[in-house]
Amino acid sequence: MPDYHTKLGHAHLKVRDLARSIAFYTRYFNLRVIEQIGDQYAFLSGGAFHHEIALQARGLNAPQPHPYSVGLYHIAFEVPDARSFALAYQQLQQDGIEVGAVDHQISWAMYFNDPDGNGLEIYWDTRREPHGTPTWNGENRRITADQLEAALRT
Repeated sequence: MPDYHTKLGHAHLKVRDLARSIAFYTRYFNLRVIEQIGDQYAFLSGGAFHHEIALQARGLNAPQPHPYSVGLYHIAFEVPDARSFALAYQQLQQDGIEVGAVDHQISWAMYFNDPDGNGLEIYWDTRREPHGTPTWNGENRRITADQLEAALRT
């Protein structure tokens, strides 16, 4: 084991249309552009000095990766509480984005794709909540509309 520690610094995504991707990530993840290099690169941050997401334009004809190939499955963004989770879910649904919401017992998670098919997750860590568990046992439960409505009232 190396004698140093690492942490994830940022994710770099290849996209077809830079402006469309900037609009998507700033709307749904409350990120802002901190640097842009022409129509090729944009660096977005939620408040950190360094960016969390780098977007690189590859052109409108860039091929879609094969769904059974190896590679990145999704990038996850954490929200602080159930209300934030429900608000994000509600906004995505209102905008017609297909979202799957799951209770992993260690977290509530919703999964969806960006306009280029990159997998994304927004989650709320529930391990310290009364209904949470410390480890994932492989079981997933559907998050109901009633649970989401209750979260909006918190």
